[in-house]
Amino acid sequence: MKVVALISGGKDSCYNMMHCVAAGHQIVALANLRPAENKEGTDELDSYMYQTVGHHAIELYAEAMGLPLYRRTIKGTSVETGKVYTRCEGDEVEDLYKLLKLVKDEEGVEGVSVGAILSDYQRVRVEDVCKRLTLQPLAYLWRQNQETLLKEMISSNLQAIIIKVAAFGLDPDKHLGKTLDEMEPYLLELSKKYGVHICGEGGEYETFTLDCPLFKKKIVVDVSEVVVHSADAFAPVAYLRLLKLHLEDKVQPLSKALAVSCSCEKQFEENTWPTSDERKEAACIIWDTSGPTSVKSNKTLETSVKSPQGYQWLTGFSALLNASEGGSVQESATNVFSSLRAHLNSKGLELTDIILVHLYMKSMKDFAVINSVYVTAFDLCPPARVCVEVPLPEGLLFQMDCLAQKYDGMTGEPPCQQKQVLHVQSISHWAPANIGPYSQCVQVGDVLYCAGQIALVPCTMQLVSAGIEAEALVSLSHVEKVLKAMSHNAELHHVLMANCYVTDSKYIPVAQATWQKKLRELKKDSEDISKSKWAGKHQL
Repeated sequence: MKVVALISGGKDSCYNMMHCVAAGHQIVALANLRPAENKEGTDELDSYMYQTVGHHAIELYAEAMGLPLYRRTIKGTSVETGKVYTRCEGDEVEDLYKLLKLVKDEEGVEGVSVGAILSDYQRVRVEDVCKRLTLQPLAYLWRQNQETLLKEMISSNLQAIIIKVAAFGLDPDKHLGKTLDEMEPYLLELSKKYGVHICGEGGEYETFTLDCPLFKKKIVVDVSEVVVHSADAFAPVAYLRLLKLHLEDKVQPLSKALAVSCSCEKQFEENTWPTSDERKEAACIIWDTSGPTSVKSNKTLETSVKSPQGYQWLTGFSALLNASEGGSVQESATNVFSSLRAHLNSKGLELTDIILVHLYMKSMKDFAVINSVYVTAFDLCPPARVCVEVPLPEGLLFQMDCLAQKYDGMTGEPPCQQKQVLHVQSISHWAPANIGPYSQCVQVGDVLYCAGQIALVPCTMQLVSAGIEAEALVSLSHVEKVLKAMSHNAELHHVLMANCYVTDSKYIPVAQATWQKKLRELKKDSEDISKSKWAGKHQL
């Protein structure tokens, strides 16, 4: 894939480029947003989105890589600051849209390299721009362990210096200009003592990359000066203004073998599968597998009684295809969603009140067409979704069941304050990007509704090819990561109900054994942590 890399000059955007190249993508251009020149000549702009310190050196950055650089001055400000971004004139995000549109038109890029690690604010906005431009965001650092990530950056021969500090324990006079390698032990100490993000994700510090395996030449800082932005006694904010730099030829040629590995491909190689005894033990748990595997077809629309919390199941939305009358799949799907809207309205509900959808398909061959209609109904913050192919009756294209929740307003808070959505579209090493108009997870109050997960390798979006045990373990691992992303304390043993779909009943013991093995491991880890805490409290 031809990729444009969003760069700030910092370590994260650079290291993500290395991951893109390691994944087989081709970086063909760089893109950067810079602040407007002002009378004070400051390097920094107060932006929620962009690192602008060190922007004067970006030209050398591009020259070091031998790639074209596209730049645009930031004209907008942070106008739309909500968790969900919608197009807003005058917002700084629209500057990014115009920049990437130019690059796409000029270079024909298909993907965008994004160095986001933890910021949902940044990820959501980049993904919105990419969606509008039909570009695939690539965020390989997303939700990686920050301590491990920093070590990987250093060991991969990425050389970056601290050019801004803004946290307790970071001293402008001591730490500005220091390399990541020099700072790692101290950053780790700050992280353990005060909860400082070791990769600077809390805005604690910013960096500028001087060299990495992708550079044909390295950048050398000749002259710099410290600029104090805020002389706070405990957490001073200051940055390093790079006044004079030059490029030097590297002693070693450009490395072809980047020291970047795919952690998500290793996760199932390093795990052991349930043993045969564990599978036999799981097989003793009786599941009803008599008769053909099928979803009960319900041709009549039914709505459950509303719970005190406002929950209702709506079932029986089925698409019938009458080929003899010249009907099409798209027409049938459109009729179903029209019926869904009308039924919801009759119950005082809206499409936005749906939090979970079970979509049962007769044949996945029709999925693309049905999905194209589905996306018109659920676009922004879509519900979580489970989609499987099942042997529906003849003539039935698909059946859809929906869980809706209408907040009754007893506490006076609107629904938008009760509902949180995780809708990650970037390809990463974290968990599979959503490949349709659904969210990985929807949270209403304290309850999490997780979308269906299959054993896709996140960075390739291809199914693992190591057998049924690997599929079971990787799928469950994705569920864990999604739950953790929504709530740090969420564990598998907190799950109240789980549905597992298998293509053959003989795989049920494997699925059961994998689930039980995970729960035992969680219990053991919990007991070990409790023992460790007890021992710590009782040390003499």
